[in-house]
Amino acid sequence: MDEESQLMQPQDQSCWATLPDVCLQRVFWWLGDRDRSRAALVCRKWNQMMYSADLWRYRTITFSGRPSRVHASEFESALWYVKKFGRYLEHLEIKFLNPYNAVLTKKFQVTMRGLLSSLGKSNNRLKSLSIQHLELDRLVWRNSIRSSFIKSLSFFLKKMGKHLDYLNLKGSRLTVEQGCHVLNSLSYLRNESMASELNIEDFFSHHLAVYSSPQFNKTMATFRNLVSLTLNYNCISDELLENLCENNASTLWTINIKCHIHDPHGQVIWGMSWAKLARYATNLKVNFFFERVMKYERLARILLQEIPVRSISLRSCYFSDPDWSMRPTLLDLLPTFRHTLQKLTFEFNNNHESLDKELHLLILSCRKLFYFKIWAFLDVKFVERILKSQEEGQCALRTLKVRIYTNRYETNEEDRTLREIYRKYRKLIDSELNYFVIAYPMM
Repeated sequence: MDEESQLMQPQDQSCWATLPDVCLQRVFWWLGDRDRSRAALVCRKWNQMMYSADLWRYRTITFSGRPSRVHASEFESALWYVKKFGRYLEHLEIKFLNPYNAVLTKKFQVTMRGLLSSLGKSNNRLKSLSIQHLELDRLVWRNSIRSSFIKSLSFFLKKMGKHLDYLNLKGSRLTVEQGCHVLNSLSYLRNESMASELNIEDFFSHHLAVYSSPQFNKTMATFRNLVSLTLNYNCISDELLENLCENNASTLWTINIKCHIHDPHGQVIWGMSWAKLARYATNLKVNFFFERVMKYERLARILLQEIPVRSISLRSCYFSDPDWSMRPTLLDLLPTFRHTLQKLTFEFNNNHESLDKELHLLILSCRKLFYFKIWAFLDVKFVERILKSQEEGQCALRTLKVRIYTNRYETNEEDRTLREIYRKYRKLIDSELNYFVIAYPMM
């Protein structure tokens, strides 16, 4: 290069001008919509980067139930970008936060109608859709608004059903007829759905005995590729387990089951139905989440020994019943699953009975247990006994989370003892455990 040409080159050209596309794309990925728009005005190269498909594959839109100018501006902006770049979308999450009147639900319904219509026309690659906690049985959802929204969603799922791999409609709270209408949209014109992950926890309203509905079981029979299924226990029946065994045995890995005190859960499920499903779905693991269903008699009807249980969560939500005892569950029921249990979560008010010994024995008996979390009335020394067992190789925990309830406002004594325990086992804790232990006044 001669001297004259060299003079024509910028002497201090910014490194941004020569930044490789892969690096520039990563920079754009971290920017919000407004900053991306401003960056796109810098030069032609940056403008072209704005239209990179990788930037628009994941999208979360939040519709606030408490309107303000800021929220409205952010929402309208997000909506505009989704419509403009909607053809690139692969994963869409929509949140509608705590609407408090019918005006807001109507606005949401109209907005969703336009959004879903636009996506239905421009997008053919959407793999994941999540719309959680709509609570459509609340009074703020008038019948006409609710019906219009369900119609728009069903029409959209009919168009996109063949692409969708993941659908999360947790907390929709529909009637059985409405819920089945939505789910049937996934198998429109094909009589089968190839979705691999389905979350219908609290999809139906409380108090509904969904398990007795032939319509629901017929709908679930259309799913032929399920890997993960999340639902309530009021949906479980022998017929559903038979359908899963017949249509999804080769793919099914996980079933998450929530059992709430207000959901019907007295149905009889035969152990042989679970045994057959476990025999054909060889990789199946079942996770149970109980809320205020704590009595041994109820749990024993649900937790059958034929179920390949991986994790159990028992939460009483601070309610206390002096006639209830956790001891039979810890000594007689849960050890049934000692060969498969990997996670245990307990949150209960046992102020009327000490359970330290029983809990320790349960941990030692479950040789595959790697996660243990408990919020309960415990002696502080319980933590030390668990750590000693861990040190001696009697258990193999990787996570230990303990909240020790006390009947006093002051927890200075417990805090001091916990600090001493931590210092004693610090090397073990730092090298092996995700560890969180605290004393908590339960007044």
